[in-house]
Amino acid sequence: MRYKTDIEIAREANKKVIQEIGAKLDIPIEHLLPYGHDKAKVSQEFINSVQGKKDGKLILVTAINPTPAGEGKTTTTVGLGDGLNKIGKRAAICIREASLGPCFGMKGGAAGGGYAQVVPMEEMNLHFTGDFHAITSAHNLLSAMIDNHIYWGNSLEIDKRRVNWRRVMDMNDRALRDIVTSLGGVPNGYPRQTGFDITVASEVMAILCLATSLDDLQKRLGDIIVAYRRDKTAIYCRDIKADGAMTVLLKDAMQPNLVQTLENNPAFVHGGPFANIAHGCNSVMATTTALKISDYVVTEAGFGADLGAEKFMNIKCRKAGLAPSVVVVVATVRAMKMNGGVAKADLGTENVDAVNAGSPNLGRHIENVKSFGVPVVVAINHFVTDTDAEVQAVKDYVAKQGSEAILCQHWEKGSEGTIDLATRVAEIADADMANFTPLYADDLTLFEKIETVAKRIYRADEVLADAKIRNQLKEWEAAGYGHLPVCMAKTQYSFTTDPNRRGAPLGHSVPVREVRLSAGAGFVVVICGEIMTMPGLPSVPASEAIMLNDMGQIEGLF
Repeated sequence: MRYKTDIEIAREANKKVIQEIGAKLDIPIEHLLPYGHDKAKVSQEFINSVQGKKDGKLILVTAINPTPAGEGKTTTTVGLGDGLNKIGKRAAICIREASLGPCFGMKGGAAGGGYAQVVPMEEMNLHFTGDFHAITSAHNLLSAMIDNHIYWGNSLEIDKRRVNWRRVMDMNDRALRDIVTSLGGVPNGYPRQTGFDITVASEVMAILCLATSLDDLQKRLGDIIVAYRRDKTAIYCRDIKADGAMTVLLKDAMQPNLVQTLENNPAFVHGGPFANIAHGCNSVMATTTALKISDYVVTEAGFGADLGAEKFMNIKCRKAGLAPSVVVVVATVRAMKMNGGVAKADLGTENVDAVNAGSPNLGRHIENVKSFGVPVVVAINHFVTDTDAEVQAVKDYVAKQGSEAILCQHWEKGSEGTIDLATRVAEIADADMANFTPLYADDLTLFEKIETVAKRIYRADEVLADAKIRNQLKEWEAAGYGHLPVCMAKTQYSFTTDPNRRGAPLGHSVPVREVRLSAGAGFVVVICGEIMTMPGLPSVPASEAIMLNDMGQIEGLF
């Protein structure tokens, strides 16, 4: 049997005009700023008008560590949102925007899959409403103004060796990781070594996703540390006088985007920081707005719970005053078998022993999420090759962990496949069982916060950091940044910093290679292992298969 591709299903969607979708959440037509017929931005005036309303229930969808077998976290987020609406709840979905890097690289898009998708799929995975381009432009405007300031006399006495503001672009390009700029003589400025990061790793992206208003956005932009003087005193974005112009470029990008699922339910798609090199959550503006106009909001955090969920709890919830009512951890039988040592080519063969051998990865994520004081439900994202015995093995294992696992078939059946999950999640959320608490207190030292995440989430024995890194953290504490949370940048594929170590390993260390102060975003980035802030394309990039067909339709996006 041939199943339709995601893009074929999306192309057949019976979309409604975006004004009808907004009406489901009582958003007046005049407060929807349309981008075509099927997507719109929600006005700041409307957002301001609903701030006095009571919040709905916040539901976080996270997952086990990703494997080549596939987990389907965004698909489950969309399916659960559709399922809640199917059982008569007023629910909205909040997910991140897609980066062009993974779309043309290896990971693909970020709009769900099968019959649990957000549409318009092609626009969402490409330029959408231009938010990422605005972020890229604002970031690089600051880069240009820094170099321009140095060129025209450097009145701020910037030490050219200590400019730490790199450039960004929304594409995977390893050739730009480490470059020299301003070659060609005096007219082109002063040569210096720098590089590019991918846009989703930009501090401007993080700021946009954590800001609560345009005033807050400009303040946070102004707080960005772009360079240091010879005496190591900081130069801020506001010193360069770039914060106002950057805010102008980001004015429209700050407004959340409203689109719809295949079943015409509302979905906010806004912001997109990576979870392995940034904090991995959609914008505070989108989430808090959805909570004011919905009874239930289903959102996701990137990659496995050791990255996305940890940062959602310790950074986003801490900064925005949010508290999830229930967390859904997505797992697949295929991924359990792969964690249990089965090769990808053999995943279609029943192997209950391998399911049991690979389940400790899921068990650790359950335990970690519960440590935040939030109840956990496991969603088993169904694949057609799963057998009843394998599914039951996962259910039995999860039951021993004090949680429950529910089989979901949203990829194949849409909301019909998540009725059981939606019903149970709503019951738990309505019972107010959560007692959410972040993992660490604000007043711990920065290194103690790093150790807390490494030991309690990753189960590491120790954190390895040389004197230079430890001294840097102490200097930031002395400068008044010790209260900030930490944003761990590491591989998404393992609890360790080795992407090849699957399962639930113990007896490992977490090496800290570099720390970066994101003073505007309000966290310290801790780069562990060989993580890259500018990814490269794989040997066979997805872009090789993306093209227009004879009818002018896009093929190859997934």
